[in-house]
Amino acid sequence: MKTVFSPRHSDHWLRYEYSGGQAKPCFEKPDRVEFVKREILNRRLGSILLAEEFSLDHLCAVHDESYIRFLQECWAQWVKEMNPELDAIATVFNRQSFADHIEPRSIEARLGKYSADLTAGLGPKSWYAIEASAHVALSGAKQLLGGEKAMFSLCRPAGHHASAALMAGYCYVNNAAVAAQYCLDQGCDRVAILDIDYHHGNGTQSIFYERSEVFVASIHADPDQEYPFYAGRADECGALKGLGANLNIPLSLGTTAWPEYQTALQQSMDAIASYKPDVLIVSLGVDTYEEDPISHFRLSSDDFTKIGKQLAALDLPSLFVFEGGYAVGAIGVNTVNVLEAYSEAVMQNPSVVSL
Repeated sequence: MKTVFSPRHSDHWLRYEYSGGQAKPCFEKPDRVEFVKREILNRRLGSILLAEEFSLDHLCAVHDESYIRFLQECWAQWVKEMNPELDAIATVFNRQSFADHIEPRSIEARLGKYSADLTAGLGPKSWYAIEASAHVALSGAKQLLGGEKAMFSLCRPAGHHASAALMAGYCYVNNAAVAAQYCLDQGCDRVAILDIDYHHGNGTQSIFYERSEVFVASIHADPDQEYPFYAGRADECGALKGLGANLNIPLSLGTTAWPEYQTALQQSMDAIASYKPDVLIVSLGVDTYEEDPISHFRLSSDDFTKIGKQLAALDLPSLFVFEGGYAVGAIGVNTVNVLEAYSEAVMQNPSVVSL
C-alpha cells in the first residue's frame, strides 16, 4: 500500500491546549506523524509519495468560502490585533443566530464565529499545514481513482471534527469529506465513509447529513460521556435526502474491548455493503488503543491487525485517511498494523477490484 505525505504538517503546532480549566501541553503534535512514517519505512509497507497540489475549489466544495478565507487570514490579523506570543484561540462564541449572516471584523469575533470550542487554535504557519493535509487526502483519492486498490493519506492536522464552517477537536479542513467529494466529482456515484476514531466524526456527519450519495458510519465513544458530546447518538440517521445514510454506533467507555468492537465493526461493514459504494474512505484514528492518554477503549495493538483484516472483506477500493491517536510510543505500530493486515488480506483475495 502506498502512502501520501507532506512535510508541511510540521508547520502546525500549538503551545497549549485547554482542558479541565487548565492550559496543558498539546497531545496533538508533529511527532505523531513522524512515528507513523518511521514505522511505514521500517516495515516496508510501500512507497511514500509527496502530496500533489490542488485548487482551493476542492476545499470549498465542502467548506464555506468565508471559513477557508478565515483560516488563511487568521494569523496575520491575530498578530495585528492581539498577542503574537500566544496561539490564536477563541474566547467568545456565537451561540445565538442574530449575527449568523454577518462576517465579523475583529479577530476575536471571527475566531468565535468559526470555532466550535477551545480545542482548535491556529499558529503562525497553521494554514500551510491545513492546506497540505487536504492535499494529502486529495492525492490519495486521485491515486485510488487511478487504479490503486488501497491508499493511505497520512494527514495532519486531522479533519473529522471540522464541519462546513467550524474548526474543532484539532481539526480544520475535513480531509475525509474533501476526498469523498473529490471522488463524486470525478464520477463516483456513491462513497462510504467509515470513521473508526475513538471520537465521533461530528464534522463529517454534519457535512453529509442531508445527502444520499455519501454514507457515513461511525464507531465511537458514547457522546453522553465523551467529546464531542453534542453529536454521535444512535438515533441520528440522516435527514431529508440523507435519511438512512448515517449510522452511529456509540460504545461504552472503559468496557469496550475487541469482542464488543468487532461486533460494531461488522455491523457498520454490513451497512456499507448494503449501500454498495464505489469507494470506501476510512477515517483511521488509533486513539481506541488501550494506553491512549485521552481515550478510554481497550483495544490492543494486535486488535488493530484484526481491524485491517476484517475491513478487507468489504472488497472495496479503500482510502485510509489518518485522524487521531496520541499514544506516540505505539501510534506507528497500531496504524501500520491496520494497513499491513488490510494489504495482506487484499493480496490473498485478488477479487478486490480497482476503479
